[in-house]
Amino acid sequence: MSNDSFHQRLEASLRKLESVHQRRMRRSVEAVSTTECIVDGRLCISFATNDYLGLTRHSSVVAAFAAAAAKQAGSGASALIAGRSPFHMRLEEAIAKFEATQSALLFPSGFAANMGTLTSLIGERDAVFCDRDNHASLIDACRASAGRLLIYDRRDLSKLGDSIARRRMDFDATFIVTDSVFSMDGTLADLPQLCDVADHFEATLIVDEAHGTGVFGATGRGVCELQAVEDRVPVKIGTLSKAIGGLGGFVAGSNTLCEWLWNSARSQFFSTALPPAVCAAAEAALQVIASEPQRRATLTVRSMFARQLLMEAEMELISAAAESPIIGVLLRDDDLVVRVSQRMLATGFFIPAVRPPTVAAGTARLRMSLCCDHNEDQIRSAVYQLREVVQSERR
Repeated sequence: MSNDSFHQRLEASLRKLESVHQRRMRRSVEAVSTTECIVDGRLCISFATNDYLGLTRHSSVVAAFAAAAAKQAGSGASALIAGRSPFHMRLEEAIAKFEATQSALLFPSGFAANMGTLTSLIGERDAVFCDRDNHASLIDACRASAGRLLIYDRRDLSKLGDSIARRRMDFDATFIVTDSVFSMDGTLADLPQLCDVADHFEATLIVDEAHGTGVFGATGRGVCELQAVEDRVPVKIGTLSKAIGGLGGFVAGSNTLCEWLWNSARSQFFSTALPPAVCAAAEAALQVIASEPQRRATLTVRSMFARQLLMEAEMELISAAAESPIIGVLLRDDDLVVRVSQRMLATGFFIPAVRPPTVAAGTARLRMSLCCDHNEDQIRSAVYQLREVVQSERR
């Protein structure tokens, strides 16, 4: 294929994406506070990030980052070779203490944590059952593993049990993989029932707490803590990039689990380790989560307030836990959701449109994410403006 033919092929593919409202355009978004940003030159109230506890700008987190960054920019090597500094060691110890597990292992991103963990644990004679609404990183990791991929629907877990029962003798081991909080709608997995299924069939349950860590549970350990199943989940994956406010991923579990991943997870030992400053900031963020529980309490109050106002405004919401900071406002029509998001942006509110292929056809939505720093006036103004825009666009 010539260079001209190659680029013509790409241009045709981009036009096809545009024709079905699926072409994404790059834009500049500059955060000016935990709740405000400048989008292509326009100051907006942001409901677009996953900075649930406002820790990206917390003074102690920023100070820890700055102090470490003043000494060293990057790690210079993979953790396996020469990149695991005292900062990395202390953060892994802090994560294990926070998660109340024997050990923890850092990865360069949450995506890498999912990819490295699942491809290391799931063998060619194994089966992996993946929730159909899991994050793309979990789905891709399940596909990349050597095991047989099977999809289940969390809305009918009895069928999951039936499916495992039919196939369990065909495989050496069975894995069940789920998000704890589903990122596009804020719903929570039924972890107790999944644990029951796993226990009954001697399967291994793997839970990704990406959107749960810091947000749910009495101490912020996530939905596993909230639903009292921590001692029943042997593999817990998390991220440092959402409520913890930084970058990176981790796995928390037994010494044996983390030792195996240290020796086998390709996305971990073939990647340059996180910068030491990122580790220092994350360690400080974990201390804030422990010492300032009011941030989590305020987030719950703000999330419930926003959800109540949206229902009063007669918006169709995806049913989720009242305290979930992720709110899916269903508009269903792909073109409509893009127009509404663009008009909201023009009036000073950044609420992203989510449409296929990120979500299923017919479920296009606005994804509204709350931070503990949002005040009631910001939320109220956004909801009232949204009601007007949606009514106008539907006329």
